[in-house]
Amino acid sequence: MTRFLLLLFILFAPTFASFSQELLTLENAISVALEKNYAIKIARSREAIAHNDNTRGNAGMLPVVTGSTQANFNNNSVNQTFFPLGTTTREPLIQRGVQNRNSNSGINLVWTVFDGMGMFATAERLREIEQFGKTTVKINIENTVAQVAAAYYDIIRQKQRLEALKDALDISSTRRELAKANYEVGATSKSEYLAAQVDYNGDQAALVAQEQFLQNTKVTLNALLMRDLNLDFNTPDTITFRKDLDLVQLQQSLKSQNPNLLAANQNRKIASVTEREIKAARLPQVDLLGSYTYNTLNNEVGFGVKTSRTGSLNYGARLVIPIYDGYNQRRREANAKIGTMIAEYQESDLMVQLLSALERTYNTYRNSIALFSFEEQNLKIARQNVDLAFERYKFGNSTAIEFREAQRNAVATESRLIEAAYNVKVTEIELLRLSSSIISDVK
Repeated sequence: MTRFLLLLFILFAPTFASFSQELLTLENAISVALEKNYAIKIARSREAIAHNDNTRGNAGMLPVVTGSTQANFNNNSVNQTFFPLGTTTREPLIQRGVQNRNSNSGINLVWTVFDGMGMFATAERLREIEQFGKTTVKINIENTVAQVAAAYYDIIRQKQRLEALKDALDISSTRRELAKANYEVGATSKSEYLAAQVDYNGDQAALVAQEQFLQNTKVTLNALLMRDLNLDFNTPDTITFRKDLDLVQLQQSLKSQNPNLLAANQNRKIASVTEREIKAARLPQVDLLGSYTYNTLNNEVGFGVKTSRTGSLNYGARLVIPIYDGYNQRRREANAKIGTMIAEYQESDLMVQLLSALERTYNTYRNSIALFSFEEQNLKIARQNVDLAFERYKFGNSTAIEFREAQRNAVATESRLIEAAYNVKVTEIELLRLSSSIISDVK
């Protein structure tokens, strides 16, 4: 009984191991990536910085108040003689270690109430920078989702290739056993048996290489998920894809939602606002000023003021008028205007590039769907041909070369079918990314 249980364990241990593997769904993979991806974390951190910078104080709208205090301690030595006054002569003044103490404290306020509306332009620029930070986070999220989805379906592609090679190896194994049996009874030559053995070995080598490809694609996905690179997991066996994507709808969605295009638009706004900020320096600046100072004095020398306590409140206004700065203001304004034009050109160029990429990807998408349908039909015919060729070979009505050629055609056709399905899926993912609907629509 114990030997029987041990035998069952040995036979079915690989099956038990496969069941114990994690079944990783695309939704789970995307969730893990969005939580751990470093590019997203960096983008969110920069967004937090932009949010912290977007304040009225940073825009220069609030007063600046500073306080200061200072204490001074003097240790003096005095040795003084005096001129006589009439018949009276004052004794010399000789002192050592005389301590004098004085202090002054104050608070100062400067509040710019007008700077040519520059502070309002600065506030608008800070708001746009914060929005740009949010858009950058969205760009990184969508790119990460696209990368994870493509890597996920690449694993399924490699799994399908592996299964196709296993089927080919099974056929080669059957052919080898048949050739061996025929050789042993003298029905065929040894060379035919050896040829069958060589083809079997070749299929086995291809299977080993494909297992390595599959493992490498899993490493790639694990790296995107920021987890142990050697962690094994399982995925579904089939690639499903959509056939209903419409180019016009994708173009409209791209123009209104693509975050890269939105970021270019925000950069243009930032450049335009910066131009207004620089132009504001042409106008006068008005500051309100206020200060309060408090001074103390303790004099132990023995002459002059012995103690003093004074307080002073000062307030007023300051007008600064720019007159001449070596034409630097004119230069800054000209450069800012050029910067705005560059941002406009970049936005327009990006629109053309994105629409062009969308058009090319959509053409590939439609072509891959057509190729998939074509290869589906071819695979059915190729498999029928393999069955017929094997039957003919089994009964000696065809050569091993003819059977091997039919087998190769079937493997090549199935490989093209797998590639066509994967190409449809990756172009679907790219179309969803370009139209900024990948987060809600990817499956």
